[in-house]
Amino acid sequence: MKKPFERLDFVSSLEHSILSPSTTESQVLEGCRFAAAEGVKLVMVQPCFVETASAALRGTPVLVGAVVGFPHGCDLTDVKALSARRLRALGADELDMVLNRSLLRSGRLLEMEADIREVVDSAGGATVKVILETGELSEIEIAQCVEAARRAGADFVKTSTGFAGSGATVESVRLLRRLAGRTLGVKASGGIRTLDQALALIEAGADRLGLSATPAVLAEWDKRFPDER
Repeated sequence: MKKPFERLDFVSSLEHSILSPSTTESQVLEGCRFAAAEGVKLVMVQPCFVETASAALRGTPVLVGAVVGFPHGCDLTDVKALSARRLRALGADELDMVLNRSLLRSGRLLEMEADIREVVDSAGGATVKVILETGELSEIEIAQCVEAARRAGADFVKTSTGFAGSGATVESVRLLRRLAGRTLGVKASGGIRTLDQALALIEAGADRLGLSATPAVLAEWDKRFPDER
C-alpha cells in the first residue's frame, strides 16, 4: 500500500493525550518519554501535570498542552481566564478550552463568545483551541460556535473532549473544515483508536489529531509501511 504521506508529517500532526482523571505522575512521565522519542507535536495533560510535563519535555521540540474548563465547559469565565494565565505561567504552550454549551443552548451567544475571548486574552500568546463537542450539537449550533471562536480570536476548533457519548467523525471534521475555512485550524479528537480512523480524519480536513492510542496507531503505521523505520 502506498503511503499517503511521510511518517514524519503524520507524527507531527499527533497530540498524545494523557487526560484520564486517574492518571498518575509516572504515566505522564512515561507518555512524555514516548512523545519525545517519536517526535509527536504535543503532549496534552490535565492542569495538575503541566509542570511535570514541561520539565520532562524541556529541551525537546514537543509542546505541552493543557485543558481549561474540562470536560464540561461550565466553569465561570473568570475561573477559566485565571486557569489560562496560571497554566501558561507553568509552561503550557497550548490550551484546549471547552466551550460553554449551556450558554449556547440558552441563546446567550455573546456571553459564549466573551467566555472564549477571555481565555484567549489570558493565554499569554499560547495557542487556544475551542472544544465544541460536535456530537451533541446541530449543524446550526456548530456554525454558531465556529463563528464565535473565530470572532474571539481562537486558533483552532476541536471536535470533542473524548468524555462524551460521541467523538470525532469524518462528517464532523468535514463540517468544521468547511465552516472554518483556512482562518482556523481543525483538531479531531475522541475515539481515535486505529490508523485507518486517523488517516480518514486527516483526509477529511483535520490539521491535528488528539488521541491516547498514539502508540498503537504508530505501531500500525510501522507495520503497514515497514520501509520507513
